[in-house]
Amino acid sequence: MNFDTKFTKSLRSLAFIMQNSQTFATISQKIQRKKMNVKRVKTKQIKVGKVLVGGGAPISVQSMLFAKTRDIAGCLEQINRLYFAGADIVRLACLDMADARALKEIKAQSPLPLVVDIHFNHKLAVYCAEFIDAVRINPGNIGSKENIKEVVQACKARKIPIRIGVNHGSIEKEFAQQYGYGVEAMLQSALYNIKLLEDFDFTDIKISMKCSNAQDTIEAYERLRPLCEYPFHLGVTEAGTRFHSTIKSSIALGNLLLKGIGDTVRVSMTGELEEEIRVAKAILQDSGVQKSGVNIISCPTCGRIQSDLIKAIKIVEKKVAHIKAPLNISVMGCVVNALGEAKGADVAIAFGKNQGLVIRHGEVVAKLKESELVERFLQEVEDEAKSKEA
Repeated sequence: MNFDTKFTKSLRSLAFIMQNSQTFATISQKIQRKKMNVKRVKTKQIKVGKVLVGGGAPISVQSMLFAKTRDIAGCLEQINRLYFAGADIVRLACLDMADARALKEIKAQSPLPLVVDIHFNHKLAVYCAEFIDAVRINPGNIGSKENIKEVVQACKARKIPIRIGVNHGSIEKEFAQQYGYGVEAMLQSALYNIKLLEDFDFTDIKISMKCSNAQDTIEAYERLRPLCEYPFHLGVTEAGTRFHSTIKSSIALGNLLLKGIGDTVRVSMTGELEEEIRVAKAILQDSGVQKSGVNIISCPTCGRIQSDLIKAIKIVEKKVAHIKAPLNISVMGCVVNALGEAKGADVAIAFGKNQGLVIRHGEVVAKLKESELVERFLQEVEDEAKSKEA
């Protein structure tokens, strides 16, 4: 029996099972219900502008501009790019008063909430607290208790939150000397600064524990999580270029998110604004903690495929990019795994030689020539998206 004959028989068997029995559809529904729901750690809720962070709010996605803050036009151009890419919050550096004054103008025109990132000079934080949506301080270089108290008082007056941004590369000298430059020093720094803000009667806090490698990042957040109720900003610092950052961030953030840890995230990439947002959203979606957008299941291709699957998946990926409804779709090149993947998919394709099936919720809706499959598949996907958004 040649391959074409085998495939035709398999295709007929698949169609028969799916068209003449409710069993497959029932299995599909059960799989959808049994998909893992991550139970998030309960945290205090704060607000960054109009964006809720923590307390069960959707996990927000952040980025940071690389334009010089005094370049108002350049910053607004990058903010608008991030806005259309789907970012929720944007952070900007503030090196001096020229930056701070420019930031006030940027804030007035920004479509997104803005966080000012302060190092060394606490007076800049006090100034920016008059108009900004949140302040990030680095406890490793912000200075004395009195400096921090001034920042707290300014933020409290406007009811804006402070992020305690503990960073592996800039731990306070006293903790580094006692514990070394590692996770223990970061933990002690975070606990000390949390208590310091609480002693100033300030609790609108979020915390980050960023390292430049995935393993230490995971350990730092895991160890702090049971010791406080404040929301966590997840990220791997200095993660590198697109390739390395995607891998490091996927390992660290994915690991933590699957344990219910994390309330807002940033994927740090060298000079890649939109890609940061794209990767962050993919991590949230593929870890199962954010139910939005299309999850595409497609086979890696092999010698069994007798269709142009690569061309088809590129078309599908482009055509479904706008969909916000949570959908699982499957594009498979042969029937070996197509049946199994279709069980968990809202809409699926099983390609064969010059023909194939379009499947929706476990029911065959069309058996068509290859040239007609993708168009019909996309029609079903759009219809499914509309039904979920209704």
